[in-house]
Amino acid sequence: MEPEHIDILAFGAHSDDVEIGMGGTIAKYASEGKKIVICDITQAELSSNGSVPLRKKEAKKAAQLLGVLERETLDIPDRGIYITDENILKVVSIIRKYKPKVIFAPFDQDRHPDHGNASKLVKEAFFSAGIRKVEDRSSHHKAKNLYFYMINGFHKPDFVINIENHIHTKLLSLQAYESQFTKGEGNVSTPLTEGYLEAVEARERMMGKDAGIHYAEGFFSYNTLILHQDLLGD
Repeated sequence: MEPEHIDILAFGAHSDDVEIGMGGTIAKYASEGKKIVICDITQAELSSNGSVPLRKKEAKKAAQLLGVLERETLDIPDRGIYITDENILKVVSIIRKYKPKVIFAPFDQDRHPDHGNASKLVKEAFFSAGIRKVEDRSSHHKAKNLYFYMINGFHKPDFVINIENHIHTKLLSLQAYESQFTKGEGNVSTPLTEGYLEAVEARERMMGKDAGIHYAEGFFSYNTLILHQDLLGD
């Protein structure tokens, strides 16, 4: 597809990261006509289950279910997400290609090192993409905000997004990754095959309960947020 200005660019270390952390939010905004692109930083070639071709097929299906405009995959090695000039420029090129209004990345406080490293790498690229003198001087782009989503664990977020009308779509997108979340023939047992999807749904239910709604996804903001909602709730 031709490069264009989009609304949301969501990065994940592996395919399924974005769906776990913010699949409901993506479904919500896609249903409202927002243009959304997902970028998987690695091909997840070291996953315990599945293969690179199979995971790409599953990722494509998940993106279609969510209403995503395009899905990209970088050639950074799995377990090789390091802060290098080369890796930063690879992420910068995606940001400048799509020129998003906002960018999402994994929260850095995660048990999986790749998720924390992806968070730091995207943060570096977020700033570098807006610097005119970094690489191609004519293509710089400064997104309005950088937000972070949870993959593993439960943390007190800076804000939540109501996904109670989109939790079903989120779960469908995750179920598209049969190689990762089922105990199918040939799959080895991993934390992902042992009730992981149920735990994700329970987390979003608890996140919503704290906000007085049925389901929500929690996020963290690099910048201080400005509240536009009426404080009295009218």
